Amino acid sequence: MTKLVATIKGVYGYVPADVLSNKDLEQMVDTNDEWIRSRTGISERRILKDPSLASSDLGLEAVKGLLEKTNTDLSEIDLLICCTATPDMLFPATANLISGKLGLKDTPSFDIGAACSGFIYGLSVAKQFVENGAYKKVVLVGAEKMSSIVDYTDRSHCIIFGDGAGAVLIEATEEETGIIDILLKSDGVGSKHLHQKAGGSLNPATLETVQNKEHFIHQEGAAVFKFAVTKMAEISAQIMERNNLTPENLDWFVPHQANKRIIDAAQRRMGLPDEKVMLNIQKFGNTTSATIPLCLWEWEDKLKKGDNLVLSAFGGGFTWAAAYLKWSY
Repeated sequence: MTKLVATIKGVYGYVPADVLSNKDLEQMVDTNDEWIRSRTGISERRILKDPSLASSDLGLEAVKGLLEKTNTDLSEIDLLICCTATPDMLFPATANLISGKLGLKDTPSFDIGAACSGFIYGLSVAKQFVENGAYKKVVLVGAEKMSSIVDYTDRSHCIIFGDGAGAVLIEATEEETGIIDILLKSDGVGSKHLHQKAGGSLNPATLETVQNKEHFIHQEGAAVFKFAVTKMAEISAQIMERNNLTPENLDWFVPHQANKRIIDAAQRRMGLPDEKVMLNIQKFGNTTSATIPLCLWEWEDKLKKGDNLVLSAFGGGFTWAAAYLKWSY
């Protein structure tokens, strides 16, 4: 009996129309274009300005585009998973809200919270459901309205984040392609360095938490950067080694778009030339769980069936992850 392997059958991305450039940020905080680009690689990012819209609306557009592109009917979707660090609300799940807006009926849906590593964590979950035969078609979407938790008076992190969503359709294949291997890692030691202090059961929203700006991202840049550089490079090299991948037979590295210097460190550890690294951080910034599918969407026309891809991410928690894919179309 032929072994079924989960594979990505289509990808689609969506970003808001409004652009927040480095020049715009110069008018908001004490920073400048050259400083931002030299330290992060970012020139601009997209922002969802309409206060009536949220992460589910970004995810909805990505999923709608995906279904149209792959000629997939709503009735064919067996499961919808949303990876997000900026859910519309604590409950119901943002996946549930996307499903409702799509018009899905009786279809299971749930969220995954692994910060910037969320998409690869989601790939791991979708892979299990497809390969064990429980579901045939799974939609995985990363959707983030990061601007909703960014303090635009804090120059240390308002320069980094943007809004956007990316979605993939995952099915089974009998061909020698697909999601071959995934590594997931986590260490709670990092929670103090990167978190959102208030809004959960530990620190429910009060007038004081709002006044103290505790609903915004808290990020200790130096500690996060040091850990991210080490762990993202480490796990990227590890998944290459255990799958006999070399700089010569690896076609593409798809890193989480957190910071160009973190990407460069992982690239050096893997021994890869620039032309094998997917980048769009300069245009979109860090869209957290959406960065990897947005990269796949933007670079899709460069991909060939059978190409070897390594995906790698690092996020708050800390979480970090890597995946080896053999592209299916």
